[in-house]
Amino acid sequence: MHPYDYADATFPAYEPGDARPPRRNRRPVVIAVGSLLALLLVPVALDRFATARVESRTAEAFQEGMRTPSAPEVHVRGFPVLTQLAAGTLRHVDITAHDIPASDTTGPLPVSELSLRLAELRKSDDDTEALARSAEATALLSYPDMSDALGLEISRGSRPDQVRASVLLPTGDDVTVAATVSVLSGNRIAFKDFQVTGGLLPEVGRVALGEVFERPVRLRNIPQGLRLRSVTTTESGLSARLSGESVTFRSSDDGSRNDEVRDSVRDWVPGDSSYGYA
Repeated sequence: MHPYDYADATFPAYEPGDARPPRRNRRPVVIAVGSLLALLLVPVALDRFATARVESRTAEAFQEGMRTPSAPEVHVRGFPVLTQLAAGTLRHVDITAHDIPASDTTGPLPVSELSLRLAELRKSDDDTEALARSAEATALLSYPDMSDALGLEISRGSRPDQVRASVLLPTGDDVTVAATVSVLSGNRIAFKDFQVTGGLLPEVGRVALGEVFERPVRLRNIPQGLRLRSVTTTESGLSARLSGESVTFRSSDDGSRNDEVRDSVRDWVPGDSSYGYA
């Protein structure tokens, strides 16, 4: 046979599978990943549960304290919430309430919508109040409610700081008047620069309307500590901006209900054991 003639040579058959590395057991890896996911997801789920519970209780207590027909929308911001509950202070809480009734029958002015942004909400030492280190708020006062408070048909004026009123005279004629809205101390809304913008108004009517606009309207049904900063007109009503520090929420001003007030506020904000998280 020729030295380079391999026609008659035989070689062992090549099996591709012989070079494949041995198959590894991946089960321990899957178990490790699953355990890690469980460690991450369980605390998140518990925190979400705690958040939902404290939001629900805050809404119930606010509804009782402000006597709203429905519970407000409450959102506790910041993660994790469990650590905030353990510390006894919620860092940021947003509350949006609707149809807050007037508390003064001599000058009724309900608040159609109140949006609150609270910082560092906690309960008082005696469980009778909820306290926020600071708060910003926007209150919407509808034109129908303003009309009932002033006894005139109030609507939006031609400027952001102006309202308009329509007056029907005994003669059947319509007169349109306007006034500028501004802020006075004591959370009062003033109406200044009263003027007739349409029609003829007798002097006696001018005097009577002037007296109506000279009486400011006071906001009484808002949390203690909020101060009225500005007021502007919108399509649906007056938008009042408020802010303050050491803002206080009480469930009731009735001294005969101290126990009920204490229980309600205890459920409102985090405490040692009322939420069951400690």
